[in-house]
Amino acid sequence: MKTAMTEHEQWGAILFQALKDRRTIAPIIGSQPLLTIDDAYRISLQTLKMRQASGEQVIGKKIGVTSKVVQQMLNVHQPDFGFLTDRMHYPAGAEISIRQAGLIQPRAEGEIAFCLKQDLTGPGITAEQVLDATDWVAPCFEIVDSRIDNWRISIIDTVADNASCGVFVIGKQRSCPRALDLAAAQMSVYHNGKLAGTGLGSAVQGHPAQAVAWLANTLGQYGIPFKKGEIILSGALAPLIDVAAGDHFSMTIEGLGDCNLSFCD
Repeated sequence: MKTAMTEHEQWGAILFQALKDRRTIAPIIGSQPLLTIDDAYRISLQTLKMRQASGEQVIGKKIGVTSKVVQQMLNVHQPDFGFLTDRMHYPAGAEISIRQAGLIQPRAEGEIAFCLKQDLTGPGITAEQVLDATDWVAPCFEIVDSRIDNWRISIIDTVADNASCGVFVIGKQRSCPRALDLAAAQMSVYHNGKLAGTGLGSAVQGHPAQAVAWLANTLGQYGIPFKKGEIILSGALAPLIDVAAGDHFSMTIEGLGDCNLSFCD
């Protein structure tokens, strides 16, 4: 006899189907006001399990909603966290089909990506340990997307929805994480050739490595380690920018190089 699905499994299946169908659902917290962040995380694991069953492989993790400006923009006032898979990763300079990538209401954000050269397992991880464990850092565009109607998200909704992750692109230049002060690194983002946002590395918890340490410690509480070779996205340094077919985005981060991508239907 087939056992009944748990509440976490049910919501995970609903979000997975929304992802496949490129459609949104009403905010989860609206009908499930008693859900906790632990519940939301377990929902996200159910969706991840279904993505893995369809052939996707986990290649990293992400922290989001780390900067004050993004928290105010989304009305979510604490960081979220999620998983990166191989199907989310596009090469530098890619032209991304919004439809083929499964995006619904995408927004672009610029940040710093970390690639690990050794495992890290929280809790107790410090920013210095993150820097020691990092092989390289690089500029990155994350294209966030929400399966929740009109981005009307709470922290519960975005954690359940894999931290509103869509796809990501990493610039070609690889830099030593200790070669410059990442907190002081200046990012400039251009949208269709016009300056659309600026930010410093310090926008994310004072230092990008501190944000990565927070993520390692948060996931460590759930028994999830960082693994050698994984990509870790450290959070947006400037406000999110709506994406439409025909758009082109580029960015530079002082000392780290550039990154660019474009979009079509």
